[in-house]
Amino acid sequence: MDLQIDDFYKDTAGALLLLYQAFPRKMALYVEDLIGREEPDEFGLPSKRHQSCLGALLWLAEEGYVRFDSTIAYDALDQAVLTEKGFLRLSRSVPHALKEGEALPPSVRRVHATLAFQLREALAHQHGERLARLTRLLFESALAGASDTV
Repeated sequence: MDLQIDDFYKDTAGALLLLYQAFPRKMALYVEDLIGREEPDEFGLPSKRHQSCLGALLWLAEEGYVRFDSTIAYDALDQAVLTEKGFLRLSRSVPHALKEGEALPPSVRRVHATLAFQLREALAHQHGERLARLTRLLFESALAGASDTV
């Protein structure tokens, strides 16, 4: 089992959701806010888990989901913000996200159907498999049969 991939899904989803909640403001995106405090090793270097999370954040930037001005040591991305690509992917509707016949006002249905809302729910309930599926859906270039909510 590739546990680092599960951590990657959790880290990227958490980071994107933090930026989505602050959008369009820029913010410092700290590794510690995503994974908690990790003690450095005996040489003072960040733990492997910390390095993996920072690597996930840098990967998001390299792949065009986020933009940032600089890193703050090994601790954070400074002045980070979602790109258009990241924002549109998170605000897009997820097919079959809502139960048929669920009586909700249209504005609530729109929000609850977004990938951002679905990811937030999966993280909150610590549902690893659902989080993995939704994060992979985020990284797909097109959602078959889905309509954008923007």
